[in-house]
Amino acid sequence: MAEYSPMMQKYLETKEEYKDCILFYRLGDFYEMFFDDAILVSRELEITLTGKDCGQEERAPMAGVPYHAAEMYIAKLVNKGYKVAICEQLEDPKKAKGIVKRGVIRVITPGTVVESNMLEERKNNYIMSIFKSGIYFGISVCDISTGEFYCAEIKDQNNFPMLLDEIARYTPSEVVVNSMMADCTEEISQIKKRFENLYITNFQDKFFTSEVGNLPLRFQIVNPDNQLIEKLEEKPLAVSSIHALIQYIEETQKTTIEHINKIVIYPLSRYMALDINARRNLEITEKMRDKSKKGTLLWVLDKTSTSMGGRCLRRWLNDPLVNILEINKRLEAVKELKEDVILRGDIVDSLKKVYDIERLTGKMAYGNANARDMITLKNSLVKLPELKKALQCCHTSLLQQLAENLDELQDIYQLIDHAIVEDPPMTIKDRWNYSIRL
Repeated sequence: MAEYSPMMQKYLETKEEYKDCILFYRLGDFYEMFFDDAILVSRELEITLTGKDCGQEERAPMAGVPYHAAEMYIAKLVNKGYKVAICEQLEDPKKAKGIVKRGVIRVITPGTVVESNMLEERKNNYIMSIFKSGIYFGISVCDISTGEFYCAEIKDQNNFPMLLDEIARYTPSEVVVNSMMADCTEEISQIKKRFENLYITNFQDKFFTSEVGNLPLRFQIVNPDNQLIEKLEEKPLAVSSIHALIQYIEETQKTTIEHINKIVIYPLSRYMALDINARRNLEITEKMRDKSKKGTLLWVLDKTSTSMGGRCLRRWLNDPLVNILEINKRLEAVKELKEDVILRGDIVDSLKKVYDIERLTGKMAYGNANARDMITLKNSLVKLPELKKALQCCHTSLLQQLAENLDELQDIYQLIDHAIVEDPPMTIKDRWNYSIRL
């Protein structure tokens, strides 16, 4: 049998490393897919299936999309539950000698999406890791677009039902599991049955380690009251799930997750236990019939002014408190804002001009932001002193605490203000072309 062409050999070598992904292979102005990937993508995206000479008697099946429109096609594939590996040209084709050097720069999975047009503004996109050890579980949950990271241990009599309840609490897009969990076919089957669109990845056991000393120093591991947890070695299930989730995110994103620096380990007793059937029947965030938001409790209550506020309200409704002191703190804050119309108006006016700071900073951490995103962030930060001033007039303890902890971030505002023009182009290349025309 004839050998494959040099380009196709390189493609096949890369594909071998990413067998569970659809490989978007950059060739000039297109991302091309070959063989089974091409057939699958042609069917799922309804694009033309062609062929390419590959050194064999038969042409290799091929399908391609323009690189400038790739995000739209990737979004469709990820929404259908596929993983996509982006293989880019790592050198200028004009300067390359022989075959252009290429490498995978990122793997996009249902749980690791950061692009705003691929996410719901008012809903978190969580990825969860599950570490099973005997009859116990350690779980970690992260939204890499906002930097939130939560963790818990499940060590009770009804462990698996409690695990299902925690999955229902977060409704993650993707779950990463160790081999013991993956081998429990009955439990995995129940998870797939109850959460139809959940993508499950079997991850290597070596990454589920309970070694506390191997955790990056930048992480503050705290309880829900923001107090440091000192004896982490007493929570091996939690630590194992944390390790694996961090490793999986960094492997797929090909970068360290610097914008995530705090992990909250919470006791299951902190929140009211609502099983999956109760959540469905109560229609807290989605209708039973069509999974829509309209007509739910969230739809009735959500009058928030920002996407961040919408996500926070969704979390609060999914995590009902059981501690009377904490419940009363919230109620007192709500009462003050309800009765003081002027105060409430000032806060709402300030918040309406604040964009999604959480996801903007996430984009910047992953290097996906452009100058216009920076200006959007700057225009949000300029409202923070005004917001803090309004909150400082409050009397209830929760609102006073919010005012005290609110960082105005004026150093970042000044940095962006001095570095970037008010109306920047989409890319640096656009700016260069604009300067040449002038």
